[in-house]
Amino acid sequence: MSYTFDLAHPNDDPAIRRLLRANPVPGQMALTYEREPNYFLGSPVMGPLSQTLVARQLAGDKASGTTSSTASSATSGEVVGLATRSVRPLFVNGYVEDVGYIGQLRVDEAHRGRWLLPAGFRLFHQLHQDRAARGYITTIIDGNAQAEGLLVGKARRQYPAYKRMERIFTLALILRSPRRVHLSGIEIRTAAQVELADVVAFLHKEGRRKQFFPAVSVDNLTSLATSGMRLDEMAVAVRGGTIVGVLALWDQSAYKQTVVRAYQDDLRRLKPLYNLGAKLLGAQPLTEIGQPIHFAYAAFGCVEADNPALFRPLLQTVYNWASWRGFAFLMLGLCQGDPLLSVARRWLHIPYTSSLYSVCWPEDEAWRTGLDGRVPYVEIGTL
Repeated sequence: MSYTFDLAHPNDDPAIRRLLRANPVPGQMALTYEREPNYFLGSPVMGPLSQTLVARQLAGDKASGTTSSTASSATSGEVVGLATRSVRPLFVNGYVEDVGYIGQLRVDEAHRGRWLLPAGFRLFHQLHQDRAARGYITTIIDGNAQAEGLLVGKARRQYPAYKRMERIFTLALILRSPRRVHLSGIEIRTAAQVELADVVAFLHKEGRRKQFFPAVSVDNLTSLATSGMRLDEMAVAVRGGTIVGVLALWDQSAYKQTVVRAYQDDLRRLKPLYNLGAKLLGAQPLTEIGQPIHFAYAAFGCVEADNPALFRPLLQTVYNWASWRGFAFLMLGLCQGDPLLSVARRWLHIPYTSSLYSVCWPEDEAWRTGLDGRVPYVEIGTL
């Protein structure tokens, strides 16, 4: 079969959304990461530079053994593979640097095991010649043995080198009734009630202590309000007139959805018991198969000196906001070495684990080796 590779354009939107719906990512929950009603609505949150690479089967080529729907889309030249390259400013070794992210790797089931991946990476390498970023990061969900095997275990010479850095714990905090916020000598305001420049200055001062923390600007935060992160839902901890912590509620459901396609193994067996316990606790049941998980992100988590006494009231505040808005879960992503992880684990939650990798081509290996030992931070809402 013959394929072509190029950057997606708006007319590809229906084919891309079909590809995302039809190809779940395996794990304890098999999930599809969807982009309704338009794939490209979610691109701006990934970074100022966001490119979607698509693979198309040339019209007239037929895949033996495919279903009629797959064969129809393939022979029309529609999308059978997808990956994204985005670049955004992050803190690297304490300084602002543009860093890439490679993600959303999907290949239609009927076309896996072919040469799409090596050919796709060749085009990625060509795109990399714009030098918008020296290095990249990516995440692979635990349990996705196929992706790990292809990209890490049996990588080909056309691939960039993947090196595991840290385990990421995404905690789905189970939302129940709001609880009292114990302030511990601080007050909680919102970003709409303080100078946004002061919020940015704090995020820069404290965020640079972690590897890959977002280097935001006033314009960034203002623009995110149109992407579901409102300034009146960004909690700001203030002590003695000085900002000492930030945590935001980020609702991306208008343009990004995580849909449950199957429950596996222990989680499938425990689902009825979980739902019974959830009812007794005043929480929502596990999402039914075929439905999107109703969640929001806890984003831009940053407190002075990683002080647990500052993080707890911020997280409880955002938790309460999410509960009042009727979400089932509040998603918080922290790396294994992050001191704030032990604080977040005290809330009732379902853990979802993945691994963070640094990614670079041989000519940029110095970027990887130059990374110091700071604990990574990954803003999961931008992946």
